[in-house]
Amino acid sequence: MLTPFDLDRIGAGLPFAESVPELERALRGGVAVVQAPPGTGKTTVVPPVVANLVLAESGSTASPAETADPTGPADVDDRGAHASSATAGAPGQSRISTDTAAPALDPTAARVVIVQPRRVAARAAARRLAALTGTEPGGVVGWSVRGERKTSKATRVEFVTPGILLRRLLRDPELAGAAAVVLDEVHERGVESDLLVGMLAELRQLREDLVLVAMSATVEAERFAGLLGGEAPAPVVDCPSALHPLAVQWAPGPQRLDERGVTPSFLSHMARTAADAHRRALAQDPSVDALVFLPGAREVSHVAAELRGLTDAEVLELHGQLPPREQDRAVAGRGPGERPRIVVTTSLAESSLTVNGVRLVVDSGLARQPRRDAGRGISGLVTVSASKASAEQRAGRAARQGPGTVVRCYDDAAWGAMPAHTVPEVRTADLTAACLALAVWGSPGGEGMALPDPLPPRARADADAELVRLGAVAEDGRATDLGRLLVSLPVEPRWGRALLDGADLVGARTAAEVIASVSDGARVPAADIPALVRGLRSSRGGESTRWRREVQRLERMTAHPAAGGPADGSGEDTDAPPRGPEPDVPAEVREGVVVGLARPEWMARRADAHGDQWLLASGTRAGLEAGSPLRHHEWLAVAELTRAAGRAAAGTGAVIRAAAPLDLQHAQLVAGSLARTETRASFSNGRVSTREVRAVGAIELSATPVRADPDTAVPAIRAALAAEGLDLLPWDDAARGLRARLALLRRHLGQPWPAVDDAALLARAEEWLGPELRDVARGGSLRSVRVADALRRLLPWPDAARLDELAPRRLDVPSGNTARIAYPEVFDEDDPARPPVVAVKLQECFGWAETPRVADGRVPVQFHLLSPGKATLAITEDLASFWSGPYAQVRAEMRGRYPKHPWPEDPWNAVATAKTSRALRREG
Repeated sequence: MLTPFDLDRIGAGLPFAESVPELERALRGGVAVVQAPPGTGKTTVVPPVVANLVLAESGSTASPAETADPTGPADVDDRGAHASSATAGAPGQSRISTDTAAPALDPTAARVVIVQPRRVAARAAARRLAALTGTEPGGVVGWSVRGERKTSKATRVEFVTPGILLRRLLRDPELAGAAAVVLDEVHERGVESDLLVGMLAELRQLREDLVLVAMSATVEAERFAGLLGGEAPAPVVDCPSALHPLAVQWAPGPQRLDERGVTPSFLSHMARTAADAHRRALAQDPSVDALVFLPGAREVSHVAAELRGLTDAEVLELHGQLPPREQDRAVAGRGPGERPRIVVTTSLAESSLTVNGVRLVVDSGLARQPRRDAGRGISGLVTVSASKASAEQRAGRAARQGPGTVVRCYDDAAWGAMPAHTVPEVRTADLTAACLALAVWGSPGGEGMALPDPLPPRARADADAELVRLGAVAEDGRATDLGRLLVSLPVEPRWGRALLDGADLVGARTAAEVIASVSDGARVPAADIPALVRGLRSSRGGESTRWRREVQRLERMTAHPAAGGPADGSGEDTDAPPRGPEPDVPAEVREGVVVGLARPEWMARRADAHGDQWLLASGTRAGLEAGSPLRHHEWLAVAELTRAAGRAAAGTGAVIRAAAPLDLQHAQLVAGSLARTETRASFSNGRVSTREVRAVGAIELSATPVRADPDTAVPAIRAALAAEGLDLLPWDDAARGLRARLALLRRHLGQPWPAVDDAALLARAEEWLGPELRDVARGGSLRSVRVADALRRLLPWPDAARLDELAPRRLDVPSGNTARIAYPEVFDEDDPARPPVVAVKLQECFGWAETPRVADGRVPVQFHLLSPGKATLAITEDLASFWSGPYAQVRAEMRGRYPKHPWPEDPWNAVATAKTSRALRREG
């Protein structure tokens, strides 16, 4: 039997406590959306409110003593120490234990799961709530984050990160044992959080007993209410802002960004500004601590190092790559007698947690966000201007616990240029992991799901293709057994597959070490992965301790229990022997083999003598990070590639940020389908050249000239036409004229007349140009092609018989001659229409009243009436109006200039002629 949480004690002094009755009423329907600014206490108050509701509905109450776990809280990683070691998939198909997800929850616990976007925020929120309830973390209140799990059988409120809950849902779609889920900070729009919105909305249609709450700090609450509410929007619970007065100061400095990222001069400006502002604030109030916002871990470390030489305050760093203990110390408030603090942080401290004592914020106005370059296959974090919403939330950190100050290290012009909101991650990030999760869920691509935003089609298609390559998804979009296994691993699918395959090639320990070093986005000094791994192996404490724990966890995942791997999830088997025989791969390329297995398309070969430029198997060129010792290697396996400009990228537009040495033999070994021997054709100067090429993707290893093969050469010619345009063909007057006539009929009559714009002709090239392309492929020249004859293959029969009637090439004029009709060369139907033109001597048209028309009478011919000297005297599409009006003025101006030619006063009854007046009289 359980006791309710003491809401009066927990909510004391928190603004959201006033909204508790409204939330309780809203939750009678089982779903609610909470809209409350940062600092109102929603993360602290809402979970116990929901837990009490769940408890009341279950009818279970007891004394506080009965809520304690007699064995004490568990403290294990997110695989779940209590999990069994059963394997996923059919028997014999898997060699990896599936203890990567938490165990099924005890149904009697009626657990409330709170989803926090960041690990440090999840731990901090759990510790705070545990303290307010007078219990130890891991008892009534606990957490599960990547690499760390602190819960017990007594846990009723569990804080988790989105990835943890996502894997639980995929392992147990009914989420047995969870009575409620609270999605916090949904406005941040991370990919995994967006997926959870759609999945939980579907789950609640099956489990009406599941209580579901979404919490947002922005005005998007109504949107999520519609997504989660089902047939009717969920009720929205508002809470007034808790901000105290906030003073805004501007301190613009030198240029913030250049081709290499954040400029060193701006970082120095940030350090000086923070030190000076904090010194002034302390003079007014010795209790003031400061929070300095920078875009990434590298910038945080740089500014923190400078600050330590500029201030007597304690300077702490806060970012996702720090060990949990250091993160927690930065979040905890200053203790009695301790020095004032300056916490230098990434956006991690923007909205998910409160750093106690902060009354001063210094903001760079920059953020690190995922960006995807589909053309070059590059995905990663880039530094961009933060959004106004982010800047406001950062500033609000200073006014949570009293009057505060924000110093913005940019000017109002930069403020005005900031986007209003942060772009949802789903629009800019690589979606491989998301698409695999959706395939395992049974909704490939998220079709039919209540997602906040649909998956962008191009990014989804690229992700699906990658999953097929990995063997995680079948061609029909359904997840394979391997895909279900990969989604259970706490790493991105590419790295999961590399862990599986790498364990066989280089040993489980080495594969785990490499993946633990790079899969979490940690910065790799000098881009040298082997050096990073060696450093982590040899060091003790701090980051290396966290790394070792992750290595042990990943290594266990490669071992079937029958092979001797630990099955209890305790993480204590640090000296477990490697599985299988000693690998044959040489030690100097083992890290490269693991990386190459994950990203075979990013294997690279040096393209110059100095190692400045590298050609990747994908066809992209990239520079290597300055000063990297990897420059002397011939081959690299690249783990991280980012966009860049200028010298940093050696003029390529991309920089290798993390890589490991490889050699040709092992590059071919891990390349998979990228390693092949094939016939390649290229087209230049009107002819095709063909070679037999041995290559790894776009990296040619050898090439031998061979006889042209139409099957290979024709696509090369078509590719050249697509790249350089149809002007590669020898268009003569006949071909251009026929194309123009067809374009006019297509525009005005439609089907069956064919479209003849560039895109349409290229799409049907095989149909109308096929025989000529094959002749060129056999050694002929493109310049000998008769384009008009080829174009006639597009004529629709039997309508083609009327071509000369509907769009005649020449027109009979009253003088007895014929005049050429010039059809406009306007092939794109979206371009403005122009009429066909006949240029003819004015005297040849005397007496012609009715303007001729083409295209079944739909299009009038435009006449350019010429002088005897071929100058244009008039342009008209209405001959009758011309003779009755403007002709008189033309006659007055021209009869003196051309006296030998007839200029009758009455053009209606004059003889139409191309001859002079004397010639006419002679004939008469």
